[in-house]
Amino acid sequence: MAAVLITGTSGFVGSRLAAALAPAHQVTGLSRQPVAIDGVTSVLGDFADPRSLGDLDDHPVDVLVHLAGVTGAASEEDAMTVNVVGTRRLLRWAVDRGIRRIILASSIAAVGCLSTTFVPRQLPIPDDHPCDSSNVYGVSKAMIEQLADYFYRVTPGLEILSFRIGAVLPVDAVPVDQVDVRSFGQPFCQLGAVEVDEVVRSFAAAIDNPLGPGVRRMNLVAEQARSPITTADAIRLLLGDRAAGLDLSYYETAGHERAGVYAVDRIRRAYWPAT
Repeated sequence: MAAVLITGTSGFVGSRLAAALAPAHQVTGLSRQPVAIDGVTSVLGDFADPRSLGDLDDHPVDVLVHLAGVTGAASEEDAMTVNVVGTRRLLRWAVDRGIRRIILASSIAAVGCLSTTFVPRQLPIPDDHPCDSSNVYGVSKAMIEQLADYFYRVTPGLEILSFRIGAVLPVDAVPVDQVDVRSFGQPFCQLGAVEVDEVVRSFAAAIDNPLGPGVRRMNLVAEQARSPITTADAIRLLLGDRAAGLDLSYYETAGHERAGVYAVDRIRRAYWPAT
């Protein structure tokens, strides 16, 4: 049993993760809104507020899971103040407390996919694809990943993982065979979806299966693109002439016709056998 602190337990993913972990772990949840989850100790507060962090000092923590933050519609001021400055404060508090296992909720937005004009540098999009974002939310997530790199360099023994999470779907999402690909305004966001249950299972697997000290990034998206047509056809349809500069040969080989636009080899090796 691990003592797990989750920020953002009032959120879509956080509430489900806390409930899933509670039977086997000692879970503390930090959120700005009151939540009642069986088996979870709820602390009301803001992860960016030193006073709220002080309220956590009496709670045991082996693993920090940081899910809270502002989303894609945030202003530049909020994205930087909350996601970047606030996360830096949280990470400093954690390492000063001696916490050596940290899991961060990054996003595929870190590569730039929230832009309607985004074209990846390669396909499938690798876990370490650089930030080409013109959207401040994506930039803030990439900066959080840089904070992870920094804290790893200055903290002996730290294990810190950033999951680049895809567009999270509810369990009752429209079936893929009914999806209208032509409506995708952000192709590399909407093709890179993942069901919320898979996100929860992957976080739980990361908590239960430590990899040892290191700083890591992993795409957390579905293995198949969210499209009723082949991936190559979807990309050509959505990008038009811009698709000409992309190497789509991976999707034209047997067994990969509907593969996802994000690489998942890394997360598959590390955690999916355990889910």
